[in-house]
Amino acid sequence: MSTSPAKDAPAAAASHTADKQAAFAKGLDGVIGGQTAVCSIEQDKLIYRGYEIHDLAAHATFEQVAFLLLEGRKPGEHELARFKAELIAERALHPAVTSFIESSAGWLASGRAVPMDVLRTAVSILAHTDPECQDNAAPAELRKAKRLTAKIPTIIGHMQNVIDARAIVGLERGGDPTLDHAANMLYMMTGKRPSADEARVMDVSLILYAEHEFNASTFTTRVISGTLSDMHGAVCGGIAALKGPLHGGANEMAMEMLKEIVNDVGEAGIGTSKVDDWMNNAFETKRKLMGFGHRVYKNGDHRAGILMGLGKKMADSIDNAGQPTFGALRAPRWFALGEQVQKIMLDKKKIHPNVDFPCGMTYFTMKIPVPQYTPIFVAARITGWCAHIIEQHSDNRLIRPLSIYTGPAEKKW
Repeated sequence: MSTSPAKDAPAAAASHTADKQAAFAKGLDGVIGGQTAVCSIEQDKLIYRGYEIHDLAAHATFEQVAFLLLEGRKPGEHELARFKAELIAERALHPAVTSFIESSAGWLASGRAVPMDVLRTAVSILAHTDPECQDNAAPAELRKAKRLTAKIPTIIGHMQNVIDARAIVGLERGGDPTLDHAANMLYMMTGKRPSADEARVMDVSLILYAEHEFNASTFTTRVISGTLSDMHGAVCGGIAALKGPLHGGANEMAMEMLKEIVNDVGEAGIGTSKVDDWMNNAFETKRKLMGFGHRVYKNGDHRAGILMGLGKKMADSIDNAGQPTFGALRAPRWFALGEQVQKIMLDKKKIHPNVDFPCGMTYFTMKIPVPQYTPIFVAARITGWCAHIIEQHSDNRLIRPLSIYTGPAEKKW
């Protein structure tokens, strides 16, 4: 005996809802959102286009890694020279962008804007100055990616000059063409050429932050580009996603946490039970401690140890040279506190640090203002974002997940 379609409908709807409930994962946790040839995250490895992160951090430069991500292969000597020349040629900003950065001083001073907001808007203005903005063909996208990679450090440098009420460094050429990418960014921010150690530490930090598979900001850029929107628009979305303290903003919050601990326990409290007491209170009040844990890594972030080692070495070098204290402490004492906090988290919560935790201390010892930590993250991740945008556009399908409705039952109007 057949059943009427009207009677079948509720059963079919219930079955459909049950299927969706079975597939549901809050935050898309564990859900495979696509395929990529750009990056692979494993529990014991992080791989950029076939090259493991420890190998890259030890033997590559950021420009080499940027070429690898954007052009898809390890560069040869002549390819690298060409790529570096292309970046240097694109460092300078259009006057419209510089004018906006200069006009942002009041918003930054009042707290109505933070550096990530200014950076996001500056990139949006860059779109209007780029003649290929609306062209999503692969050759045009590669050229746009190089321009963005070159110009974002210039935006950061000019913005810091405005914040410090100094004349803009490298206005006409986007810095010093004799300096490599990371060193030039530091130079534009400070007006001083960094030491070889400072330049190398910044270079490695950019390598570590350059790419990380389908993280929140990268996935955002892929969702936007999946609608066939333009690269600049997708990057603006990525910047907005990265700003959040649960993503890129964690490096700023991690350093602010350490500064708060020092203010509360004093230098004499470092290495004592006072830090344990502070941490226990944080646990009891369920405070979110930034710079720890990771959605994918269960046994620790491979990048954290690399940057922690470099940061400690730099801190010791600074201290041995007799340079002044950083905030309330000499440089090595920040790392002593950081190691103590790491140990407490691991012993009591079994949670490892992620790369944002040592990043905060490392940048702090380099006297980089805390609000610029996440913009510097953008200066690195722009390469990964652009590689994913190009990949998404090359084999596109609109990203459109389903949802489970939790509102009221159907009603009559």
